[in-house]
Amino acid sequence: MTVESVKPEATVAAELREPPFAGGRVPVLGHGWRMVRDPLSFMSGLRRHGDVVRLRLGPKTVYAPTTPELTGAVALNPDFIIAGPLWESLEGLVGKEGVATANGPQHRRQRRVIQPAFRLDAIPAYGPIMEEEAHALAERWRPGETVDCTSEAFRVAVRVAARCLLRGDFMDERAERLCVALATVFRGMYRRMVIPAGPLYRLPLPPNRKFNRALADLHLLVDEIVAERRASGQKPDDLLTALLEAKDENGEPIGEQEVHDQVVAILTPGSETVAATVMWLLQALAAHPEHADKVCAEVESVTGGRPVAFEDVRALTYTNYLVIEVMRLRPAVWILTRRAVRDTELGGCRIPAGADIVYSPYAIQRDPKSYDDSQEFDPLRWSPERAKSVPKHAMSPFSTGNRKCPSDHFSMAQLTLITAALARKYRFEQVSGSDDAPRVGITLKPAGLLLKPVPRT
Repeated sequence: MTVESVKPEATVAAELREPPFAGGRVPVLGHGWRMVRDPLSFMSGLRRHGDVVRLRLGPKTVYAPTTPELTGAVALNPDFIIAGPLWESLEGLVGKEGVATANGPQHRRQRRVIQPAFRLDAIPAYGPIMEEEAHALAERWRPGETVDCTSEAFRVAVRVAARCLLRGDFMDERAERLCVALATVFRGMYRRMVIPAGPLYRLPLPPNRKFNRALADLHLLVDEIVAERRASGQKPDDLLTALLEAKDENGEPIGEQEVHDQVVAILTPGSETVAATVMWLLQALAAHPEHADKVCAEVESVTGGRPVAFEDVRALTYTNYLVIEVMRLRPAVWILTRRAVRDTELGGCRIPAGADIVYSPYAIQRDPKSYDDSQEFDPLRWSPERAKSVPKHAMSPFSTGNRKCPSDHFSMAQLTLITAALARKYRFEQVSGSDDAPRVGITLKPAGLLLKPVPRT
């Protein structure tokens, strides 16, 4: 190290630059109107303005990193915490005391409570339930009948989560309630994120009343689940038991609100993201029958014609590639936010304390600078020899660092098993009235996917 390389802190700070503003601002709403009208294209186009750009969302200035390296840096740097417009909008659903929104020591304690349920050696115990639900989904459908993929995807996602993690006798009626309520809540939360006009959302307008009713039903549903378990006196070896017996930093049982918020985090964002991915998997099987045929052939080769089982998941390599490629092109979690806790630096730019950061996995995972033929559906890009060329942090469907989703292996196992069971039994065709265009909310899913299952012979 030379004397010249040691610069006073004030000099280094002076060298930091202000990132440019993205174009297209309008008075009052700033870039919020573009985030409502066409957010996917807007976020995907930010990189041409710079590696870090500024946006105006209503009265707020937020900072948007646009490269894999910088979004990875945000996820790994303790100067950026879970906060910002996305998490503020989610607090009405998941609360302030759950693992999804907590930070610091509270988050670490909560991770320790829930992590055992998602250890690799714990996942096989869920295998029989995943198998049963995947095959029940396929058997419930009738050849030639129209399948509403939204309700069916939510049903299987909720039932797997409830039966594996809460050991709940989760009836279809509750899955339907969750499906309907979440669709309303997540759309409303997205509007509140990009146009933060707080007083407006408290007015007794029809959209606000609908949102509040849906949110109340979600919380009521969770209260029912917790109350039923307490009343039963049973203590199965599951995540809900772990929560009810968990202790805080003082050795006292955790509060009712924290139990509630943790169960909400299991059943709502978790089920929403898995369900959205199942919808996109079904869309891909219909839109790319040649790849669906390859999945079917792989399943036949691995199973020898018997029903696909959890123990087959590791051998279904092409099926796994297809799942990953669907998550690359259509990530359920397409937007994330963080907040700077102190004055810091990102990509040579000054980020002031308290500033919000927003970035899009959708944009990062479709960036032509990271992927050859980035818009093409190509599962084999995830084969070992080709996956090496993907830049670090250019594909992080479950996030990274200490905020990595604890259920990544659990989710991948059920998604691979569901895909294998459905592709082995059916080909899929979209029917009249189907709409597979992306519907943007807090999550990304098809607007209204309707398919006809055609039995394979």
